Amino acid sequence: MPGPDPHDDTSRDYEQFEKELLAQDRDAAGGDTADIDDTTAQNLVSNLVEADIVTAVPEDQVLVHEPSGTVFDSSTQLAVFHRGWTASRDADAEGK
Repeated sequence: MPGPDPHDDTSRDYEQFEKELLAQDRDAAGGDTADIDDTTAQNLVSNLVEADIVTAVPEDQVLVHEPSGTVFDSSTQLAVFHRGWTASRDADAEGK
């Protein structure tokens, strides 16, 4: 009797499906940093200022992200940066 028909082998399909599921899990775990509108950015920055994570420097018209020491002149840039920074820290903590 001949061996199994190579056309009936679905193991590669399963491997591909598993890779796609793992990629989706990684995407779901990461923070979404691309779509931050001005209102969302203003609200996030206000909350970060209240939590002493961001310092506003009115005379220079900049915002300082205290944990990283990075300076921004746009609340949207700061909001995107902070979300990415937080997602990176969370991923590092999960990896340990």
